[in-house]
Amino acid sequence: MAIAKPSGLLVHRTGLEPRATTFAVQQLRDQLGRHVWPVHRLDRATSGVLLFALSPEVLAILAASFAAGAVAKRYLAVVRGWPPPALTIDHPLARLADEAEGPARAASTRLERLATIELPLRVDRYPTSRYALVALEPVSGRRHQLRRHLKHAGHPILGDTTYGQGRHNRHFRERFGLTRLLLHAAALRFDHPLDRQPLSIEAEPPADFARVVAACGLAAATATER
Repeated sequence: MAIAKPSGLLVHRTGLEPRATTFAVQQLRDQLGRHVWPVHRLDRATSGVLLFALSPEVLAILAASFAAGAVAKRYLAVVRGWPPPALTIDHPLARLADEAEGPARAASTRLERLATIELPLRVDRYPTSRYALVALEPVSGRRHQLRRHLKHAGHPILGDTTYGQGRHNRHFRERFGLTRLLLHAAALRFDHPLDRQPLSIEAEPPADFARVVAACGLAAATATER
């Protein structure tokens, strides 16, 4: 089972957000009237395709596919600056504070630039401000990987209150009504866990993402396929 998770919805209950009362697992379980198991995770602020298994056996098969890198993931994001047309970010990521101790782990993300805009507004030291719509493919699957890799590359994602830049976030909030992280899980591609046929699941950017992208002039390339 796949859903299009909205920004702001947690996948499951977590001690990191003790005041949260609604979760994707709970809502889908109640809708279907049966247990469901999340196969992977999306950050609370990220929207897009979220996959669930309907049995522990299928969960194990899909989890193995994710662990083996056999699942292709495509994200859309709006970032500060103009990255190169194509970029691979290979940068090890340290473990987060709530993760088990250990060395930094290898992580790789592929980026494709889809569209650019230069606005005649001074947000920091430059007289104009540049932004880009990009497609992202995480080759590995570390927590907060895309957000941390884009920060490392000097192109933080708009609306990211942890790894982004406050001045640009405030500018987009005041000028374009940005109220969310501009990161969307647009597509998953993998072999079906039972019949092994190729399967592609896509989710168009939701209205709150598409509205900001259109308002800032980057709407030309938001499709999940090129």
